[in-house]
Amino acid sequence: MTDNSLSQNTYETAPSLPSDKPAHTAMPPKLMLALMSPLFPLLDSQLRAGRHISIEELENHAYLMDYQEALEEFYSRYGVELIRAPEGFFYLRPRSTTIIPRSVLTELDMLVGKILCYLYLSPERLANNGIFTYQDMYEELLTLTDEIKLLRLVNQRSTGSDLDRQKLQEKLRSSINRLRRLGMVRFLGTDTSKFTISESVFRFGADVRAGDDPLEAQLRLIRDGEAISLQSPLIIDDSPSEIVIDDETRDASRHSAHTFPNDLDSEVSE
Repeated sequence: MTDNSLSQNTYETAPSLPSDKPAHTAMPPKLMLALMSPLFPLLDSQLRAGRHISIEELENHAYLMDYQEALEEFYSRYGVELIRAPEGFFYLRPRSTTIIPRSVLTELDMLVGKILCYLYLSPERLANNGIFTYQDMYEELLTLTDEIKLLRLVNQRSTGSDLDRQKLQEKLRSSINRLRRLGMVRFLGTDTSKFTISESVFRFGADVRAGDDPLEAQLRLIRDGEAISLQSPLIIDDSPSEIVIDDETRDASRHSAHTFPNDLDSEVSE
């Protein structure tokens, strides 16, 4: 009896062995609310696709303002950062450890972005109620840059033929369409020749933020060729549904921003 009792007491008081399973960590209440919002699924898809969320998108922008801190922690698990730019728009910026495949936008895309930033800062934006046409952009581009250099972005051996000019027009329209998908341009209904420009074009003009005269600073960048050697190269994924932008390789961008693994023209068919 005594031996059985001792054995039983020893068994009952023996310390439990530590579990190999990690302790469960509860999701922060704020993040839970953010993920349960009906806005989250579509907005999350847009952010992951590289879209910039401007102040004009009132409901989505207000949601990101409310849950910014919780979502910053959420997206960090994917190797990206939720950024709110000084102009107020939101976007995702990948770190070097991001798991999202990437490739660099073309020089022409970045040049168009610089021109759009210049137009955004220009007095014409107020005079035209913020509405520009494709022709406005094209004429400004030819005024501020060398046409031969533009044509050689399309054809390295260009001699200025009408065919090369036609190809340039097609490439420029593709660039505008691609930037629309990034949330930087918004067409007026079904009229793709007219558009408004979002403040998110400052992704192409971060250099002018510290200048006394932003318009002159942006103009100088374009004329000096800085529009092509973008300091913050825009990175997009190889598939039409995934576009992200990267600011981490800025030191090497002057030499590598024009290189990219795939021809992206087929992506812009909308």
